[in-house]
Amino acid sequence: MSKQLVLLLLLLIGIRPLSAQKVVAGNSIPAAVEEFPPPSVHALQISAGDLLDLNVFDTPELSTKLRVDEHGAVTLPVAGALPVQGLTAEQAGQAIEARFREMNILKDPHVSVTVLEYATQGVTVLGEVKNPGVYPLLGAHGLLDLISAAGGETTSAGKAVTVIHRDDPNHSVIVKIESKPGSTAAFNVDVRPGDTVMVSHAGIVYVVGDVGKPGGFLIENNDRLTVLQALALAQGTNRTASLNHAKLIRKTDAGREELPIPLKKILANKAPDPMLADSDILFIPSSTAKNALRDVESALPAAAGAAVYRAP
Repeated sequence: MSKQLVLLLLLLIGIRPLSAQKVVAGNSIPAAVEEFPPPSVHALQISAGDLLDLNVFDTPELSTKLRVDEHGAVTLPVAGALPVQGLTAEQAGQAIEARFREMNILKDPHVSVTVLEYATQGVTVLGEVKNPGVYPLLGAHGLLDLISAAGGETTSAGKAVTVIHRDDPNHSVIVKIESKPGSTAAFNVDVRPGDTVMVSHAGIVYVVGDVGKPGGFLIENNDRLTVLQALALAQGTNRTASLNHAKLIRKTDAGREELPIPLKKILANKAPDPMLADSDILFIPSSTAKNALRDVESALPAAAGAAVYRAP
């Protein structure tokens, strides 16, 4: 049987030859190949503050370095001011050639323009990152590259990341970055020079007092957390907890507010399970008089020094 006929039969029954498959090292098991679209490469446009290197072929007296002024123009030797904002380096060279011809400075000019310094081609990364600031976007870089350049996310970062385009600030893009394998949303976001990337802050609910694991628990922006859920994250109450004297300490515009929480009734399904908000403190006092955490005033420093955990 000929080699061509064997290949045809394999294709008809759905088996590809090994040469067309990705092979895992050490065996011939085809591995799933997951491809992400490459980050978009945007043509860098000249903006105010950029430094240009003008090179006019065989005419050194016209070759010089030019700084783009606040109006987006450069002042050419002999030829005067020329707007270049919004042009690429190649387009700027063509515009300068046309100006030299129009003013009869050179009959057949050959101009090259190189951008030595980009003043406004960076991306501003703000929010819950370790090193917020402006980072250059020269070449193909995606959203995760920019967050990594800013030192990565802080421990209190949320999953939502907002990308605000400089040329269209009213239509921002919100992407939810998942930590579990297989999430590709962050790879598909188009980040352009001049954009702003804002990493959201995850809400924190504190559970302190006579519980199994006191601490602060992160809640993402779109997630819901009730009193019982927060209590479950804190590994429940201890035997010595006073369920009838639980308190919710909440910050309001008028100051600190203390709300009684009928925890015993909530656990017995005889009272609604209230929702918690960012910065809420759920305080479960102890029924033991000798315990240090037995009043609300002692709950505040306990919350301030509590370890922060990310909710699963």
